Amino acid sequence: MIAGLSKATTLYLAPVLTLTAIVLSLLAYLAPTLVLKDSVALLTVTPSTALVQNASHAVDGPSVWLGTLGSCSRLKKGAHVNCTIATLSPIYDLSVLPSSSPRLLLSAPTQATPVFIGLALACSGLFFITFTLISFRHKMGEKMTSMLDNPVIQRLSAWIGFFGFMIGITSFLILRMWFGKAADDFNNSIALQGTQGPQLIANVGNAFTMVWVAYAFLGVPVIISLSKLNVKATK
Repeated sequence: MIAGLSKATTLYLAPVLTLTAIVLSLLAYLAPTLVLKDSVALLTVTPSTALVQNASHAVDGPSVWLGTLGSCSRLKKGAHVNCTIATLSPIYDLSVLPSSSPRLLLSAPTQATPVFIGLALACSGLFFITFTLISFRHKMGEKMTSMLDNPVIQRLSAWIGFFGFMIGITSFLILRMWFGKAADDFNNSIALQGTQGPQLIANVGNAFTMVWVAYAFLGVPVIISLSKLNVKATK
């Protein structure tokens, strides 16, 4: 039973988890400028009275969604959402925010971070292809099976997956610290203005939740690939 479960995990579950991880990471990377404009972001600025007075009530106003490649914004609920052009070195459009808001605290990360995430996604995509081919090599022709049985191919696939995992999760951890600090500084600045401050609040976005789930999924096939290398190396 254990052997059958292990085989099913390697053959069927691991490729599905890899593909799901790539899709989630890609959505988090492209949002909000290219996809999910007002739903997914790394950091959001939304209307709120939580920072300017004790009693909270519904309030309408500008909203901003910040991502890796750019930003989207709208003047009020129900208004048209405008997005910047997606680029590796974005300049966020914060013009909808009132002049009293600390806009300078909401800056984009360095260009290197989006580049590394793109590289990690490329590695993960290549790992998905090679890992799936290796897993189902027994169902292919003799020539393809012989090639995929080559330890060099399997070792290369495992290391591509490992580097994609490490580069990606490290880059997103840097973004999490960057935007977490930006949100805290933005909120503290508004709180210091008292009741005269803008009715806004910044929060770390749900894109990070998608990323953590993605890399939890991606860890399964990467560990399977590395464990195979370890078994072969100790024979």
